[in-house]
Amino acid sequence: MFLLKIKQLKLKNYRNYDLLELDFDPSTNILYGDNAQGKTNILESIYLCGTTKSHRGTKDRDIIQFQHEEAHIEAVIDKNGVPFQIDIHLKNNSPKGIAINKIPIRRASELFGIVNIVFFSPEDLNIIKNGPSERRRFIDLELSQLDKVYLSDLSNYNRIVNQRNKLLKDVYEKKDLMETLDIWDLHLVNYGNKIINRRKLFISQLNEIVGKVHEQLTGGKEHLQIYYEPSVNPKDFEKILLKNRERDIKIKSTSVGPHRDDICFMTDGLDIRKFGSQGQQRTAALSLKLSEIEIVKKMINDTPILLLDDVLSELDKHRQNYLLDSISDIQTLITCTGLDDFVNDRFYINKIMHVENGHVN
Repeated sequence: MFLLKIKQLKLKNYRNYDLLELDFDPSTNILYGDNAQGKTNILESIYLCGTTKSHRGTKDRDIIQFQHEEAHIEAVIDKNGVPFQIDIHLKNNSPKGIAINKIPIRRASELFGIVNIVFFSPEDLNIIKNGPSERRRFIDLELSQLDKVYLSDLSNYNRIVNQRNKLLKDVYEKKDLMETLDIWDLHLVNYGNKIINRRKLFISQLNEIVGKVHEQLTGGKEHLQIYYEPSVNPKDFEKILLKNRERDIKIKSTSVGPHRDDICFMTDGLDIRKFGSQGQQRTAALSLKLSEIEIVKKMINDTPILLLDDVLSELDKHRQNYLLDSISDIQTLITCTGLDDFVNDRFYINKIMHVENGHVN
């Protein structure tokens, strides 16, 4: 198994950091301090080094410090004893620049899969009760890190959906463009079916792990099963797309396809998206995130870097202890407002950093 660690991080003109240089321990790192001091910004920059995106969905220009044109992230990663460097230049008015070992890459997607990161924030505890788009985002981000073919198919599919939607708006005004929809529909079905089939397999693999995790979290009282809910069956995709064409032209949008899919979470026959208590939804979300760690280990024989952003304060003592016991074998960065949660004999802290107003001690 690969042993993935982040060794060093440098930030320049990044959010509230003029210049920051940090070294991390290969095991457990605690970043503590009051709210709004910059703890999450550090985790966000590491997440960017693995996915090219902010976990907050923030635009690059909003990350760069005011009155600066660029921000820079430099991370030194150790993978199975081999160090390599990731540089990301965020720019105000042009696409970000990315280099691996100081060699620029042409497409941001080339970075995916080099560093596997699991990010867990209090917002993730709402993934069950929030809308389908967040659950699709979970699948897409995880699969994009694990499977380069999926990442390519998803990128092509999203591009085709955007092109088709643009064409639908034009067809509404110019009916003679109707024939050009046929070719876009063929491409949409081709890539869409690949995405549906890969997601089905992923949910099947996830179910092998999440059920056991959830049983342990609930003391065997609940049994969790995840179901994939595609908006269309692959064998019917082309037919339904044609059937819905007039409707799509009216609403100027593509009404079926993987961009409309969802995931269902069932606990002993109960759809907890709609009928579960807040406690059930949060426990299922925790099971999902813990399973994400295990599926990385299982699918690509790698260990992820785990980023826990102020999550422990949201969990009761039993779930806190289960989470902390589950992460002993991977590098973890944890943010919190105080150290009280860690003062026990069960959990060993390797490095503690105090964050205050854009400075780390």
